[in-house]
Amino acid sequence: MAIHTNLRNRIRNTQLPLSSGLMPLFEAVQNSIHAIEEVAPSCPGRITVEILREVAGLFSDGDRTKKRGPETQPEIFGFRITDDGIGFTDRHLESFETLDSDFKAKIGGKGIGRLLWLKAFRNVSIDSRYVGADGKFRRRTFSFSPTDGVIDLSDRDVADGEIRQTTVELSGFEEKYRQACRKTMEAIANQLLEHCLWYFVRTGGAPTIVIRDGEGFVSLDDVYDRQMHSSAEHEQLEIKGHKFDLTHLKLSATTTQSHMIGWCAANRLVKEDALSSRVPGLFGKLGDDGNQFIYACYVTSPYLDERVRPERTDFVLEKTRSDGLFTDDEISEDELSANIVKSVRNYLSQYLEEKRKAGLERVNRFVAEVQPRYRPILSRIPIEELYVDPSISDRELDVVLHRHRSDVERELLAEGHKVMSPALADTAEEYEARVKHYLDLANDLKKSDLAEYVSHRKVILDLLKIGVQRNEDGKYSREDLIHELIMPLRTTSNSAEFERNNLWLIDDRLTFHDYLASDITLRSAPVSGSTSTKEPDILALNVYDQPILVSEGSSLPLASIVVVELKRPMRNDMASGEEKDPIEQTLSYLKKIRDGNVRTAAGRQIPNSSDIPGFCYILCDLTESMRNRCEIHGYTRTSDYLGYFGYNGPLKAYVEVISFDRLLNNGYQRNRAFFASLGLPNN
Repeated sequence: MAIHTNLRNRIRNTQLPLSSGLMPLFEAVQNSIHAIEEVAPSCPGRITVEILREVAGLFSDGDRTKKRGPETQPEIFGFRITDDGIGFTDRHLESFETLDSDFKAKIGGKGIGRLLWLKAFRNVSIDSRYVGADGKFRRRTFSFSPTDGVIDLSDRDVADGEIRQTTVELSGFEEKYRQACRKTMEAIANQLLEHCLWYFVRTGGAPTIVIRDGEGFVSLDDVYDRQMHSSAEHEQLEIKGHKFDLTHLKLSATTTQSHMIGWCAANRLVKEDALSSRVPGLFGKLGDDGNQFIYACYVTSPYLDERVRPERTDFVLEKTRSDGLFTDDEISEDELSANIVKSVRNYLSQYLEEKRKAGLERVNRFVAEVQPRYRPILSRIPIEELYVDPSISDRELDVVLHRHRSDVERELLAEGHKVMSPALADTAEEYEARVKHYLDLANDLKKSDLAEYVSHRKVILDLLKIGVQRNEDGKYSREDLIHELIMPLRTTSNSAEFERNNLWLIDDRLTFHDYLASDITLRSAPVSGSTSTKEPDILALNVYDQPILVSEGSSLPLASIVVVELKRPMRNDMASGEEKDPIEQTLSYLKKIRDGNVRTAAGRQIPNSSDIPGFCYILCDLTESMRNRCEIHGYTRTSDYLGYFGYNGPLKAYVEVISFDRLLNNGYQRNRAFFASLGLPNN
């Protein structure tokens, strides 16, 4: 009983990614190569590929014709491939009319390549001059339709003196594939060479292949000569009894290719895998005797021939090995790739030494100058993971090292669970060794945390130093820019990230607080109980967690209220009154808080709130008007002449005016020892 095939549905079910829109052309060229080799293996042969473009100035899209601009290159609507191979003999026509034909099985033919033609092109026509069974030349022409298969078939005798010549014309390029493919003759030639490169490097080479585009033309031999840095080197690898042939190529640095592995089946390139992420230190171009090159490895094997997908865009391989599902000689995709990459690493090792050294230097310089927090864990990162591209940005390198730090943290967590749950079979020596490993790992991470904390302080101090200086336009930074450095605007302790709270610039004790509100109204701050709409720059409430004796009538421990006011650098318009005098402003804020019955962040009332000590800090430059306000209030100048301090008895408040210079000096001095330990400059 005959089984019929619905050709249109078969074409619809054939996969052709947009990125592989030129695959039908490549299939046609490879068919031409095979046809030439059938005449005689030593026959030089010639293949011509013509790029067919729309009439200049016009572009046909189905039934529509649209005008083009004078500078726009006409669109590609098809290709014409001509060769002097064996042609469409009776046997070849029979194979063409049979889907999934095994006629070319020995050379990797799947019998469906022509389906790709109709996947991307609306029209396919063939004109073939061949030698018939009687030794005479004949001419066979036909079209290939997605609905009716082979149509308009004609086969007739031709005059003596003819030569073998077959032309396959692919036209009506589908728009989605046309838009995604390369547009210029040079780009198409490069892509065709990349796809057919194996034919050029194999023993015996490839036929002469020429691409024409109007009056211009390019020979793939010339493209090959330009791209080859040196002759190919061959290596054979055996995996589970299967042989794999590796061809190592050094391509000219002028090629647009990147380092890659080309997976081939039956002398055809199936897919490419990038190598840079698989081989440590492989980035940019490689050097060889003063010249630069791009590396490519082509892999061929009968194992791959048997497992290539019908569309020849991938292989049918299991991704990873699953115990019990594989036979002893079955190879997973990951296993195969790992073995090939290992051979590639060995081949390239002599060319990567300088690259790897430069990558390590980049990491060490970044850690020393930018992120010392990674120094304690560098020794725990595999050396190969530190062979980074020297041109990597600080941001990208920070992400890479942070990922490794996270790996160490996961290892620490897993190790901690093991340490806390010793196995019954553990000897005392084994358990002691595990504990020591865990403590060493924890120690490194804690050092890393401390380094991160200290380096963060260095960055904030440096940014503040820049922020209080005069800009190129002669003006000083706005108040809100400095405010953001110390504490983000319009945030509370519940919304602000801990790392963005830099109150340690004023006093290290302010880092720890029960409640903090930045640039929000007193009415919206739950600790104040005030209905005022005034906005103190920073309001903090500390409830100290001191050990207390539990007994009847005990009350909450005392708290302190801190109010911070910031002024724009070099502001010199201070005057009497709450609106102009920052000292009066902070004291007024403090009084409003006291009048509102201060509560904790949880809403619990604090007894005797009028007796809670208050601290007011004013951050500003000591301009003439600011010094006058300090002296009018009777405050004492600090020994370095960069600040004032005093006490307001009625409000029980300590007031300190801190100039930005004093703030910076104190910040650098308090952290000087930490900066020195990390190798950071002090200023």
